[in-house]
Amino acid sequence: MKVTLVCSGGGVDGFNSAGRGMSGGWIGHGLALLSACAKEAGHEVDLIDRRALRDWDHFREEIRSRAPDVVGFGMLSVDFNPAMRGIELAKEVNPNTIIVTGGPHATLAPDEVLDSPLVDHLVLGEGETTFIEMLRRFDRGEKVERVIQGERPELDRLPYADRDIYLDEWRKAGYDYDSPEAPLSAETLPPFVTIIAGRGCRYNCSFCKPGEDILFGKGVRRRSVSHVIGELKHLREKYRFNTLMIHDDCLTEDRDWVTAFCDAYQAEGFTQPFWCQARVDHVVRYEDMIRSMAQVGLAGLFLGFESGSDRVLKFIRKGTTLAKNLEAARICRKYGIRIWANYMLGLPTETEEEVKDTIAMLKEIDPDYYSPAFYTPYPGNDLYNYCMEHDLSLVKDHDGYSRNPTEPKIRGHNPEFLRWALEESQRRTLRNRVGRRTRYLWRRYASPGKAVSKLGRMVRVSSGGRV
Repeated sequence: MKVTLVCSGGGVDGFNSAGRGMSGGWIGHGLALLSACAKEAGHEVDLIDRRALRDWDHFREEIRSRAPDVVGFGMLSVDFNPAMRGIELAKEVNPNTIIVTGGPHATLAPDEVLDSPLVDHLVLGEGETTFIEMLRRFDRGEKVERVIQGERPELDRLPYADRDIYLDEWRKAGYDYDSPEAPLSAETLPPFVTIIAGRGCRYNCSFCKPGEDILFGKGVRRRSVSHVIGELKHLREKYRFNTLMIHDDCLTEDRDWVTAFCDAYQAEGFTQPFWCQARVDHVVRYEDMIRSMAQVGLAGLFLGFESGSDRVLKFIRKGTTLAKNLEAARICRKYGIRIWANYMLGLPTETEEEVKDTIAMLKEIDPDYYSPAFYTPYPGNDLYNYCMEHDLSLVKDHDGYSRNPTEPKIRGHNPEFLRWALEESQRRTLRNRVGRRTRYLWRRYASPGKAVSKLGRMVRVSSGGRV
């Protein structure tokens, strides 16, 4: 069958954004895996990425020219409006086109999606196995239920994500950067790639749970180390990648897996720096594991500090403390690991003094990168339910589910204070600015490694050798 998958993302205004940073230049692994599975089963698959289009007229043109039998829409909460608009246009072009939806929002708020009679089928949870079975049944003309619970696949039996469906679309839009995905930062040199090694999380933060359990089941299912290394070898051969992001929710929760991965990564000759996400309590508890990761290439950690208030951390069930936040940062500095600080302002019940505690924490940590958010009540978790029960949510439309800190998302917070807090949380102290400049100059001009390298070049030149 002819299948078109649709990436509706890219934020509220997702058009003309292909290749621009994380929101515009990272692949969606869910659709990339669906494509790989469908192609493996013999179907003809392509992608429409809204980020690579000019506008909705362009979307209509693409649907008409491709004439798919089936169109599959992935859907985050913030993608609901553009996804539903895409569904309308696909049915307008050809009412006989079969529309299948899936993804987090479709799973966690299915009734809202099913309110549209244009949605023919909805897959709850994971779709790689179930979607392929649906295509087989469509092809045979069999009747397929409107709502189907997705079967959880054996992760090692899945093919590697099909990145080409994204790259092909981005290049049509003028993306000519020599990288399969947009680099994370100036330090993540292209070609840059992202992978996902596992699904789920065993922790109980109220801003994620139970939604993640509904999507992936309780606990964590992780691909074998050999399967992940196999994909990395494939990416090395195909793209010659220089840096890597392992985009699991929390890679460091399984110490044995991480240890085996580090051994295999080094044994297979990988020297590319990599980034991943971790919990601060793992960094503190398993310092030896963090050291081993740094020795084989760990360059930076995304750490969910969330708040500088122990009361707030307990309220959101984070399972960490301010002391652990600070200790994790100290350990990262000890091993030269860059810190990407994730934190939230404007949480339910949070006072202005507790927001200031978060600011003070960040000034002490002095992270390399800041990733702030105004707390946003997403459907499917306990903190969202708390906000609904207490009439706190200010989100009136799905576009408001963007995590960008543009305005408060719940009642009870002074907007002017939060704007001040957002700016102040990212303002480095004079001491930190001076220290950063000193370390940069040392690395640039005076470090022993630089001196040895420069001396070597001088010796080769003086002896008539090539530099």
